[in-house]
Amino acid sequence: MINYFNFKKLNQKYLATNDLGRFIFVSPDELKQLIQNDIDYESSFGQKALENFFCYNGSEQGFSEHLVPYYRDSKNYLFSATSLHIFVVTNACNMKCVYCQAQSGNCIPNGMMTIETAKKAVDIAMSSPQTCLSFEFQGGEPLMNFETIKFIVEYSSEIAEQHKKIIEYNLVSNLTLLTEEIADFIREHNIGVSTSIDGDETLHNANRMYRNDNGTYADVLNGINSLKSKGIGFGAIQTTTKTSLDKYREIIDTYVELNAPSVFIRNLTPLGCANSAWDTIGYSPEQFVDFYRKCFDYIIELNKNGICLKEGHASIFLQKILSGYAANYMELRSPCGAGIGQIAYYYDGNIYTCDEGRMLAEMGDDSFCLGTVDNSYDELMNCNNCKAVCISSVLESLPNCCDCVYQPYCGTCPVVNLALKKDIYNKEPNDYKCKVYKGMLDTIFEALQDEDKEGILKQWI
Repeated sequence: MINYFNFKKLNQKYLATNDLGRFIFVSPDELKQLIQNDIDYESSFGQKALENFFCYNGSEQGFSEHLVPYYRDSKNYLFSATSLHIFVVTNACNMKCVYCQAQSGNCIPNGMMTIETAKKAVDIAMSSPQTCLSFEFQGGEPLMNFETIKFIVEYSSEIAEQHKKIIEYNLVSNLTLLTEEIADFIREHNIGVSTSIDGDETLHNANRMYRNDNGTYADVLNGINSLKSKGIGFGAIQTTTKTSLDKYREIIDTYVELNAPSVFIRNLTPLGCANSAWDTIGYSPEQFVDFYRKCFDYIIELNKNGICLKEGHASIFLQKILSGYAANYMELRSPCGAGIGQIAYYYDGNIYTCDEGRMLAEMGDDSFCLGTVDNSYDELMNCNNCKAVCISSVLESLPNCCDCVYQPYCGTCPVVNLALKKDIYNKEPNDYKCKVYKGMLDTIFEALQDEDKEGILKQWI
């Protein structure tokens, strides 16, 4: 008997996937056997189909019971409480990036998270039933409010044992305000660091400049070198604008020169300044997918030549594709991780489902506000906004997603859906985000059809 599966043609074969995230490449004849439930279980194809749960030889009830632990593993994040706690310690920034999602060009007041608000936020985070927590410091530019970051780290470290928590700290910074004192604190408390590098100096400075229009590339490199001198590692994200599309080699070569372990190729999200400047900096999903494919192929070639560099998005997808376990990347989950996986504490004490939710609030729409630091963790999780985000992001119940071959690996963002379509449910097939993810996954699965490339991709996880 056959199990439910979805399929699509990929090159000369068909890719078939099931709800467990198992996949097989099949010939047209093998696909016909699956569809017609006419499989020789003793053949090599039959054995492969059985091993990956595309069919079963026995009772339906026995097969269902056999699948339970595998399905539980694929959705293991649903058994966890909120683990990622984002502290937006300020919305002020010393830069004016052309695509800033946290600013829309509107005159919104800048502010700093106070110690009192920070303490209440930490106490809520400690109330999460999750044992292992991740505290992430965001902005604006979070180093503009380093004193509050310092308080959060020291206070939470002090009470962690009492609450039986293990806390991992991460800083998302442009690094232009990094001092020796801050670098020493980062090293002392083993704080992970992520920054943004959009490419070589010319490209980076075109996208990411100071408020006086001067470029930031040299200062970012100084910050990176300061971290390296103290033995502190870093991660970096690249954001693609229209100017980036024909400069994929320059972008990847910059990361190689920096000895970065990975490059995270990120498309623009039409929020904030990116939305208002879309005609200048934006592009079609097809243009981005073409750019992503060129970056991906170039990185693969570098790997073949002994240069170790991973693509970040692919690594996240591959974790689920090859291991069956979802990486802790909240957007690529079903339901998404908003609220139940992450929450964002804004500098003014408001709490949002996610970082994107607070970005939308900065554009004037607070639909994803869960409450404030004066609420309890249970009150935040039980509010209607949190429930609505969960319900609207279950891919298995969305008509355009449930029968997609990539459903086991993908996700939808209710925040972006509301911002662009005025509806938290994604009702438009093949919209911008959908085409981008499909294009990425096409690229990855096509590479998995090649044995040499498959070996490289397995090393990325």
